[in-house]
Amino acid sequence: MARPDGREPDQLRPVTLTRRWSTHPEGSVLVEFGATRVLCTASVTEGVPRWRKGSGLGWVTAEYAMLPRATNTRSDRESVRGKVGGRTHEISRLIGRSLRACVDLKALGENSIVLDCDVLQADGGTRTAAITGAYVALHDAVTWLAERKALAGKVEKVMHRSVAAVSVGVIGGEPMLDLCYAEDVTAEVDMNVVCTGTGDFVEVQGTGEAGVFARDQLDALLDLGVAGCLELADAQRKALSS
Repeated sequence: MARPDGREPDQLRPVTLTRRWSTHPEGSVLVEFGATRVLCTASVTEGVPRWRKGSGLGWVTAEYAMLPRATNTRSDRESVRGKVGGRTHEISRLIGRSLRACVDLKALGENSIVLDCDVLQADGGTRTAAITGAYVALHDAVTWLAERKALAGKVEKVMHRSVAAVSVGVIGGEPMLDLCYAEDVTAEVDMNVVCTGTGDFVEVQGTGEAGVFARDQLDALLDLGVAGCLELADAQRKALSS
């Protein structure tokens, strides 16, 4: 079936990773998956959470948020509501887990890196774009530590694998890669795939939105997701070399 933007079923939206987008953070990246735009910043702070003190290990965590008018209707800021929503909390935890899979926390010493992922404009796949961009921001923050002799090891050893993420889904019975919003809301199956740069899985989140799905559909979606993540890993490498 035809996609809203004319892409093939196995085709990513145009992806752009713009480093050093913000002046102050130790790492910052504006990531664009088509019309979805997320600003990812990495902030280095001395010290770790109280429960981790004395361990000799660093910490990497994430916070995710959407601007009030990132979508077609305005949403109240969660700070005004007085509580973080369940979806926001879930996505923040997903980003943190995904990024901790690619870094040697011992080499950070007792330093923390906080990844703030703020959705400027949403058109589907905001969490997967956030993970993909946050990896590049984290890499720059780790490089910043190395330049100040605060890293136990070389950057390429500390950042021992890359991590990227992409959405996949079944629409009209057909598996498709990197869903935009118009596709996401009609998908019979919706899935997010987080992979390393060598195609190993970090996390898979999937559900049958309009029924159940078969094993062959699951296999097809995972294949699409891995292929998409490998393309994104290549985009990350190119961004980090520029």
